[in-house]
Amino acid sequence: MEAEQALTRALDPLRYDVEIVDFNSAPDRVAEAEAAGVKSVPAYVIDGLPFHINFGASMAAVKGDA
Repeated sequence: MEAEQALTRALDPLRYDVEIVDFNSAPDRVAEAEAAGVKSVPAYVIDGLPFHINFGASMAAVKGDA
């Protein structure tokens, strides 16, 4: 969580609209994340490109497949 929060604070809010999605409370967003190229969490999608940080769990684990 520290790496995720540090990067969120470092992003210029005038350039990037940061939305943090918790898949536990928004499981319907998993497909959207996968379509954007997210392979593990936590991750950011910036300008359409996925950036994976501090590996926490695969998307299979997020979906309960692993």
